[in-house]
Amino acid sequence: MSVADDILKDLADRIARTIESFKGDLQSIRTGRANLHVLDAVRVDYYGQTTPLHQIGTLAVADARLITVKPWEKNLIPAIEKAIRDANLGLNPQSDKDLVRIPIPPLTEERRREIVKQVKHKGEEFKVAVRNERRDAKELVEAAEKDGDISQDEAKKALEKVQKATDDGVKKIDEVVAAKEKEVMQV
Repeated sequence: MSVADDILKDLADRIARTIESFKGDLQSIRTGRANLHVLDAVRVDYYGQTTPLHQIGTLAVADARLITVKPWEKNLIPAIEKAIRDANLGLNPQSDKDLVRIPIPPLTEERRREIVKQVKHKGEEFKVAVRNERRDAKELVEAAEKDGDISQDEAKKALEKVQKATDDGVKKIDEVVAAKEKEVMQV
């Protein structure tokens, strides 16, 4: 395996990780349907420690518009309600003696458009990350050519492959953005 192949393989791995990271970031964006990832950022004060919500109770999607939290200790219910409200997610938890219900309100058209803008902005940030990966790979190819590790022809072919990998990565990000936009705008 040549130096150019190593550089291209590393570039492909880094672009794939960037795209997976982007998909992970998008999971926490509210779409109007119940999704447990919306609560990933919620931290509850648990005996003086800020603890992720999923570590102090069982989370479940009861139906398309309702998430339930059953804490392992009933005395945590007020703290869970406060943490969800303080997380500024636009959710209003309701509790009874041993369960916290989190109804997911339908999104307004205006809010849906704001979310789509947010998704597109995140997409642009990750496209920049992919382009930065391209820049790094290009510098490595040029350095390998300068050091004599690869020929000028190999370097030219490698740079073309770097550009193609970058274009494919940007295209995948655009596809993920389009799918998320469709999901958010669906009523």
